This record gives sequence, C-alpha cells and structure tokens, in this order.
Amino acid sequence: MFENKLTIGNGIFTIKEISQILQIPYHKVRTWITKYWDGELGNFYQQNYSWNIENSRAVGFHTLIEFYVMMQFAESGVKTKEVLKAHKELASMYNTNFPFATEEVLKNIRTDRYKVYLQKDNNTISLDGTKQLNLDLISMFFQNLDFGKDNLASRFWPLGKNHTVVCDPHHKFGQPTIVGTNIQSEAIFRMYKANEPISFIAAIYDVSEKAVKDAIRFHKRAA
Repeated sequence: MFENKLTIGNGIFTIKEISQILQIPYHKVRTWITKYWDGELGNFYQQNYSWNIENSRAVGFHTLIEFYVMMQFAESGVKTKEVLKAHKELASMYNTNFPFATEEVLKNIRTDRYKVYLQKDNNTISLDGTKQLNLDLISMFFQNLDFGKDNLASRFWPLGKNHTVVCDPHHKFGQPTIVGTNIQSEAIFRMYKANEPISFIAAIYDVSEKAVKDAIRFHKRAA
C-alpha cells in the first residue's frame, strides 16, 4: 500500500524537511523523488510515492526511511541502478512497496560496495536477477531505526538512539520531536536562537537539559 496522501500515522515530509533531517542536499532529494521513486519505481509499481503540498512534493514516513537507506548505500559506493534493482526484487519477495523500510530486509541486507545482497535461508544471493553468490561482504547496519509489529520501520532517530530527537509518524506527522512528547525540536531551537538559557528552556518545556542540547545539536547540524 502506498503512502501518497496525508493520512494519520503515515507522516508527511517535504523535500526541504527530508533534506534537513537526513542531511542530504535539496537537489538530490528532489532527484530521488522525481527520477527514482515516482519515476522508475513509480512506473514499475504503477503508483507515485509522493504528492503535492505547498508548491513542493511530500512523501510518507516509510519513503523517508527508504531515502535514509539509499543514503547508506550511496555512502558505501553502491550505484543507484543497483539499489533500484534490489528494491524491485525485494518488493516482489516480501510483497511490499517499502522493502528498504522492512525489518527482515534491513537485518539481512549486505553489500560489497558494488551490488546489493540478501542473506536468506543460509544463502547469500545478489539482488540483480543473476543470483550470483559473493561471500566477501560488509554488513549494512541500520541502528537508528525502531520497527513495529507490521515489520516496517516505526521510528527514526536522526542523531542515534542515545539522543532524544526522534521522527515518529504518530507524533506531529513525523516531524522531529523530543521522544515521549509532542514537543517539536524546532520550537526548542527557536528559543535557543532567541538567546534563552538552556536551563530555562528545559524548565519551560519540562524536559531534560540533555533533550534541549540534543534539539540544538540536531538543528545546528541541519542548518
């Protein structure tokens, strides 16, 4: 099922917001949406991943997670065409339009920096249609994700799980918040930019000073 409209629990992220959360250049996010997710994959699945909102394109939470995974592959040197081949094959294997947001896939996916592989039933298979084996692999770890009962990613921790900023589609449509609250990290950062002391901000929002510092760190990084 596609998340290409505003629905409670799906989350909503514009190109600008994805760029800020994942620290990816705006133009690259726009390319991924138009050329790959709505383009090649959208044509393959006969459905768009995004929708129009406020003169921009927006996607749901699980597409955000797939972009995060795409970024990990890109940083490992894997070419986009290999990632897209893997996406299509995994979508068929697991009957989902969001294989890169699926727990079983992310636990077992590997790369040799050229192709994408899956460890399944004690075998390692390449996800490019050839089913060739390669045992000299590096593991792809996605430690910044939580998963729900549906086997799909449920929360994303942009700074890592040892920090308090989280993207949860069930809170503020997935915009970065302080975990366990509906307090958006951006609101805290605005007070910080207004020269309010960290202790005062923490008291006003009834959160820890660590939470305030995490919000400041996140938005300074995303600036």
